[in-house]
Amino acid sequence: MLQSTSLAVLPDIRHAFFTRTGGVSQGVYDSLNGGVGSKDAPDHVAENRARMARALGVKPERFLTPYQIHSPDVVIADHPWPAETRPRADAVVTREPGLAIGVSTADCGPLLFADHRARVIGAAHAGWRGAFTGVIDATLAAMEKLGADRGNITVALGPTISQPNYEVGAEFVERFLAADVDNARFFKDAERPSHAMFDLNGYIAARLQQAGVVKFEDLGLCTYAEPERFYSFRRSTHLNEPDYGRHINAIALGA
Repeated sequence: MLQSTSLAVLPDIRHAFFTRTGGVSQGVYDSLNGGVGSKDAPDHVAENRARMARALGVKPERFLTPYQIHSPDVVIADHPWPAETRPRADAVVTREPGLAIGVSTADCGPLLFADHRARVIGAAHAGWRGAFTGVIDATLAAMEKLGADRGNITVALGPTISQPNYEVGAEFVERFLAADVDNARFFKDAERPSHAMFDLNGYIAARLQQAGVVKFEDLGLCTYAEPERFYSFRRSTHLNEPDYGRHINAIALGA
């Protein structure tokens, strides 16, 4: 698993950006697939998630991820929920000790948040749609409702598809420019006509800065570029693979 230096130094905070290694899944899911929405064998996914839970010092039933829908929606977790009744959201926040909260990704931006003074944490799935529609702002606001101070919140961005591997069409670019002409800085020309390369990492960083976050760390790792370490939806699509694994990115408060 990977860790953020800025989160790792915070007392009573445990976190991990899990890679694809260290699990029991096979084939395209090799090996630490945590995606309950994948077509992987459910017992393999359960074992993988149990291993992640142990790494964060919690019981498997206290290792929570939502049913992600590429939205700005946030849920507050104060107790475990069964896998079959996961809330539909793309971010989770909590102040409950011993409860690990996380999101699954396979190219989108995984964000982990912590205000160690207020003992409030969060996790957000920031794909382009979620980041564009406000999942970052919504996560920060939900943390503040639990007592967090935005100026004290540390945020880390885990492995995300990088600009050299993220090609988008003209309609995608137009949507961002219609919202703010300054968003042009997040695009570079692609080799194909009427296409561009999108800087999701840079866009996420800018949204965090606009929201008043001053403590931000980007691990600077690309999911597409390192197939031995990371799952990638886009890479799997380009390879015509039948499915893809999902990373889990999670954070927990010590008891």
